[in-house]
Amino acid sequence: MSEFDDDLGGGVATEKRTRTQKPRPWNVLLWNDDYTTMEFVTHILEQVFHHSPSMAQRIMLEVHNRGKGVAGTYSRDVAETRCAQVLNLARQAGHPLKCTTEPT
Repeated sequence: MSEFDDDLGGGVATEKRTRTQKPRPWNVLLWNDDYTTMEFVTHILEQVFHHSPSMAQRIMLEVHNRGKGVAGTYSRDVAETRCAQVLNLARQAGHPLKCTTEPT
């Protein structure tokens, strides 16, 4: 046995490698309902998600015609924060707008 083996207890030293991955992106979804106005949804898309008026209009029409639409894609924390902002503004304005997050 060598002097090196005595220091390590006779075993073999191995190095573990850890790999970090990019965080998974999350979508913020807006859902259609019969009470929230198209103007309010467009306003939310411009103010909370910083879309241009034309992009906000396009997303709003997708929500209206397909039942839901992606307002934006972010890290999980940012997506949840934006969703909470939307829900807070909708409740303050008296709208039942539904907003959810989901991984992409």
